[in-house]
Amino acid sequence: MNEIRCPECNKVFKVDESGFAEIVKQVKESEIEKAIKERDAFYKADKNSAVQLAQANIEKTMQIEMSKKEQEIAALKDKVEASEKQKELELTKALAAAETQRNTLATDLIRKNEQIKLVEAEKDNKIIELQAKIREQETQKQLAVTEALNEITLQKNELVNELKTKDAERQLQETSLREHYKNELKIKDEEIARYRDNKARLSTKMLGETLERYCETEFNKIRAAAFPTAYFSKDNDSSGGTKGDYVYREEDADGNEIVSIMFEMKNEDDETIAKQKNESFFAKLDKDRTKKGCEYAVLVSMLEADNGFYDGIADVSFHYPKMYVIRPQFFIPMITLLRNAAINALKYKSELALVRNQNLDITTFESDLNDFKIAFSKNYKWADDRYKDAIKEINKAIESLEKTRDALTLSGKQLRLANDKAEDLTVKKLTKNNPTMKAKFAELEDRNAEGEREFSKLKK
Repeated sequence: MNEIRCPECNKVFKVDESGFAEIVKQVKESEIEKAIKERDAFYKADKNSAVQLAQANIEKTMQIEMSKKEQEIAALKDKVEASEKQKELELTKALAAAETQRNTLATDLIRKNEQIKLVEAEKDNKIIELQAKIREQETQKQLAVTEALNEITLQKNELVNELKTKDAERQLQETSLREHYKNELKIKDEEIARYRDNKARLSTKMLGETLERYCETEFNKIRAAAFPTAYFSKDNDSSGGTKGDYVYREEDADGNEIVSIMFEMKNEDDETIAKQKNESFFAKLDKDRTKKGCEYAVLVSMLEADNGFYDGIADVSFHYPKMYVIRPQFFIPMITLLRNAAINALKYKSELALVRNQNLDITTFESDLNDFKIAFSKNYKWADDRYKDAIKEINKAIESLEKTRDALTLSGKQLRLANDKAEDLTVKKLTKNNPTMKAKFAELEDRNAEGEREFSKLKK
């Protein structure tokens, strides 16, 4: 129970817990409501004062801004008025200047019109003078044309007479030339007939040998001067089944090959019916070049005389590498071209040979390394197989030993059991169910006891 004293009459009341809690709740709610009202009134008063202050500040600011704007408007009005006055003055000046310019232009226009009239008058006078000059010039031209026609007529007559004379002379010359050419043609026909007769007497082999002799003779003429260190001779090695006609080789002072050429010479009779083609000899020539180790292959050919492709030096490397077809007159120039090109490329060949040797060394090293790897791999495989076999045998031995161990373990257990049984064996157990042995042991004990007694007596 709780006691409550009345503040008015000082009387004490006793209330229980629930009643006391209800009174406290009422007092708290009234106090809280009172505080809320006071706080609300305070906030409203503060808000009103803040709003009034803000309104006052805004009005004051607006008044200041309005005064500034009015001042700016007044200043702008003054500037506009001044500008309008300035424009009026400038417009007045511009009008005065335009009026003055207009007057000046009008004066200039009047003066120019007068000048134009004078110029037109002068132009008319000049036109009249020019017309008179033109008529005079036309008269002179007609006179000059007449004179030129008369002169041309005279020259024409002279030329006609001269042409008639020259025509007669030309006819005489043509007659003499015809006779001369007839004689020349007769001589050429006789030479051709003789040439054909000689060629008809030659066999195919003789025709080819004739071209070979020509090429060899042309080469030997300049061998000493142009190719002193070169080798040029017939290809007599037919060990491969075929052989070429001539081989050309040349080396430098260090023994490095400059250029090598395999030559094949082909000729035929003009009246041969079955004409041969150059292409039919390309495969054999390339085969001979490869077997003899030559760099280039050249076919000196009189075949296909009507084919313009072979008139000169024909590059046929699109058929076979480094192969050419030439006419006999280009035999020496061809050797010279290939030789000069090879000399220029000799430096690069030397460098290439050095690089090839280096590459060969690397290749040899790599080959040896690969051989070592292969041998090592074989030895490793053999050792690995033997190792695996040994492991298998060891595993088998381990299995056998494990079986032996298990057998020995079992045997040990049995031995321990036997030992335990032996240790547990006593005379009593042995004689328990055996009266005979029991009697024997009893007798033995009695004898022992008697012997001990006698021994003790002897000691005494």
